[in-house]
Amino acid sequence: MAQREEMENPEFEGQRQGEELLFVFRRHIIAMRKGFYGLLIPFAILSIPPLIWQNTLELFLLPVIGLGIGLIIFAYHFMMWYFTVYIVTNERLRQVTQKGFFGKDVVELRLSKIQNISYNIPGFSGEILGYGTIVIQTYVGDLVIHKVEHPDKTYNKLQDAVLKALDGQGANEEDPVETA
Repeated sequence: MAQREEMENPEFEGQRQGEELLFVFRRHIIAMRKGFYGLLIPFAILSIPPLIWQNTLELFLLPVIGLGIGLIIFAYHFMMWYFTVYIVTNERLRQVTQKGFFGKDVVELRLSKIQNISYNIPGFSGEILGYGTIVIQTYVGDLVIHKVEHPDKTYNKLQDAVLKALDGQGANEEDPVETA
């Protein structure tokens, strides 16, 4: 009984009745590089005065203050990265983008409306670190997802989901014709 209730409960916010969650992906950790810079730069800059004026004991608090500022900056960028997700179901692709502490943007694409999917890996760093860009083309425009982790695997999963959605749509359209 408990398993049945779990299956009836939506697995993500906004899930429709009968919609099956296929997979969820997010951007590569390299997309958070500004957060890493924000962690290191204040700490490094505020570590310089105690190295120059070593006789002043109060200056040794500056690196601690720099680390605190850096942690706040890092936490902000981490939150933006962590709460930005791409949800693929058997019906649609849902992009949930965190905007600031309280804002959120949601974009949905029906899988049956996707015309083409492509990906590229931007050179040596993309190949070594395993990130790239996925471009999803529709009639109304392109959805470009930068710095996706393992773009080749994500591309294959998206292609499979789109093909299944198109097959399912074709089967639904043929049923009324066969019964008529």
